[in-house]
Amino acid sequence: MMGIYEKKLADVGITLPDAPAPAANYVPFVLIRNVLYVSGQISQNDGGLILGKLGENMTTDQGAEAAKFCAINLLAQVKSACDGDLDKLKRVIKLTGFVNSTPDFTQQPQVINGASDLLGNVLGDVGKHARVAVSANSLPLGVAVEIDGIFEIA
Repeated sequence: MMGIYEKKLADVGITLPDAPAPAANYVPFVLIRNVLYVSGQISQNDGGLILGKLGENMTTDQGAEAAKFCAINLLAQVKSACDGDLDKLKRVIKLTGFVNSTPDFTQQPQVINGASDLLGNVLGDVGKHARVAVSANSLPLGVAVEIDGIFEIA
């Protein structure tokens, strides 16, 4: 049975993928009481990794689209941590977004808005969060964006 949040995602054409497996020596999430810490989710979709460097071979809009997929993957991890029930999500507390960008690129906040906008549009007030958006000289596997998150769950 599909819950409220997954219905809202479906309304905008999004189906959550299976939670991505860790690519190295770490766990995908850690739950302490009702606070869920989700490891960084890289920009990837059904077509594979979303590669690029903002300010060099990607536009801000393309970067925001990559960040949106990071948010989708974060939600997939939250769903996995909540035994398949995304409706146990009570609040997105904080996101930290890393943007693979050139030294002169300064639109990291607009890129990470791709994730923030998706969470706000689908989750309403539950999706409003604190945030950091910073530049990185490079990211794992050459991806454009990586975002980790802290969530409150029931």
